[in-house]
This record gives sequence, C-alpha cells and structure tokens, in this order.
Amino acid sequence: MPKDRQAPEINASSMADIAFLLLIFFLVTTTIDIDKGVTVRLPPWSEEPPETLTLNTRNVYSVLVNQHDELLVRGEPMELKELRDNAKEFIINPKKLENMSENPKKAIISLKNDRGTSYGVYLSVYNELKAAYSEIYEDESQSRFGETYEQLTIDKKKAIRADIPLVISEAEPTEFGAED
Repeated sequence: MPKDRQAPEINASSMADIAFLLLIFFLVTTTIDIDKGVTVRLPPWSEEPPETLTLNTRNVYSVLVNQHDELLVRGEPMELKELRDNAKEFIINPKKLENMSENPKKAIISLKNDRGTSYGVYLSVYNELKAAYSEIYEDESQSRFGETYEQLTIDKKKAIRADIPLVISEAEPTEFGAED
C-alpha cells in the first residue's frame, strides 16, 4: 500500500440515530416490576362497634415481635426458622394436645408488633405464618384429592379453606419499646 493513500473512513453520522432508536425501543419494551406490598383484605368499614368475642386462649396462637426483632410465641422465645412448623403443629394439632387448637376451624393466629419492629422482620414473620397455611393446604389437598393445591378446582379449594380457614389477626402495634 503506498504511503500517500489514506485509510478509508467510516461514516458515523447515522450512528447517533441508531443508538437513539435502540434506546427508545428498549424503553418501550421493558417492563418494570412494581412492588405491590403485602396483599391483605381488610374488613369493611363500619360505624358500629365490633361485637365482643370471648376466645378460648387454647385456640389463640399469639406471636409478638419486639423492637429488637425478637419473637415471642405464646409467651416463649422462638427463632424465625421454627415459626412455620410450630404454627402448623398448633393449627392442625395432630396429637390432640390440650394446649393447642381444638381444631383448625377454631385456630386464630394473633400477630402483634412493636413500633420499633423492622419492616423486613415483620414481612418475614407474616410470610412464615402464611406459608404454614399454604403447606397445610398442600398436605390436605394431597391427602383428600391426590393432587397439588394449585391443580384443584375452585370448589375443592373452597372446601379445604372452609375446613381450615386462614385467620391472622393483627393487633395495633405497641409504642416503641413497650414490649421489652
């Protein structure tokens, strides 16, 4: 190649247009997941005071989370990793113990937090309690119908939920540090 010849240049004038079009394409086609939070169905608003219920303490599974993110379950300290299995045992009460729920229809889980409880621990505790019910539904589905809970018809799912209703009662949080 002779020295007086220059290397050919690439025309880059349309590169900016192409980059701009690609940017617009990716902006339009990308979906952004939105955090929806905890989905809980609240009872309808009523001006009337609620009726007073007397509950047998045997049927109440009380879970308290203090400002240090420590669990107190039915008056005893517990680790988060033990909560799911312990809640399942309380709800089902397979050994028919006197200190656990009479039957799954009467079981109530009471969740109470301190205002100092971290949101992450609150969600973890709530998820463990919901997961306990999910596992109970799955086991019940397998034993009754021989199918996974997700494969069941709506009527079969309703039948299981009628026999084992998910009842998680959330109490008003206490003041910061009041539960120590």
